[in-house]
Amino acid sequence: MQKKIVFMGTPEFSVLTLEILAKSNYRLECVYTQPPRKSFRGQKINLSPVHKAANRLKIKVRHPNKLDLEELKFFKKIKPDFVIVAAYGQIIPEKFLKIEDAKFINIHASLLPKWRGAAPIQRSIINMDRETGISIMRIVPKLDAGPFMRQVKVKIDNNTTAVNLENSLSKLGSEIIIECLDLIRNNKARFIEQNNSLASYAKKIKKKEGKIDWKDSAKKIVAKINALNPFPGTWFDYDGDRYKVLKAEINNNSGKPGELLDEELIVGCSEQAIKILEIQKEGKNKMSSKKFLVGSSFKKGSIFQ
Repeated sequence: MQKKIVFMGTPEFSVLTLEILAKSNYRLECVYTQPPRKSFRGQKINLSPVHKAANRLKIKVRHPNKLDLEELKFFKKIKPDFVIVAAYGQIIPEKFLKIEDAKFINIHASLLPKWRGAAPIQRSIINMDRETGISIMRIVPKLDAGPFMRQVKVKIDNNTTAVNLENSLSKLGSEIIIECLDLIRNNKARFIEQNNSLASYAKKIKKKEGKIDWKDSAKKIVAKINALNPFPGTWFDYDGDRYKVLKAEINNNSGKPGELLDEELIVGCSEQAIKILEIQKEGKNKMSSKKFLVGSSFKKGSIFQ
């Protein structure tokens, strides 16, 4: 008899796992995702990436604002064997976790107990970690504190961005989830308790964190640029305008923090400098530094705030 699954996920990170589950020998009963949102401009309604994928796969979708008693009754009615969670965006209430015979499994984008919480991918890059990974874990009432049964590591370097790291971890999670479910189903899974004393928390990214502090080292600034592109982006102010830095690299020049050192968008930091490779003036399209500098008001010696 096929084991029944409920899948819970929202962003692009979750889509590959949904697709793998839909093709598996498990029976995917329905998908939970966050409700459709209105665009910042206009009244267009945007479905989450998981919602769009579920529609394409012709899988029933539920998108409640919260997991209330009505949803609890639905869960109990369909009696899932597994509930697979991948960046759903809501904490699963304890009443759900107590549903008889339902095993709640989370695909988390860090090497737990490091970076529990909402933004593990961005925090690992900002923190200049040398590695991160995927943890397959059992969900418990405390945030991301459940025991894990599998971890797979990936390297992080100076060129790793949030986008490519998310893609790598999404692929990893989707590749190992069926194997993990098979182990659990056959009572062969070994869960390891986390060492809570080593836990760190990846709090949600706030827009104000994107402001570049030129008193930081070039290495730290590049890490922030890599972590916060595309959202919320890193930025600086100059002459009353705001500029987003979308891509940069470490440069061995040196100068005052925030000082434009030459005509190629090399900017001084507390240690070394950064060379801006891609930039976007507020309200304008993003551009390569070469194209941006044609007609730019930036001059050598300018100080960016």
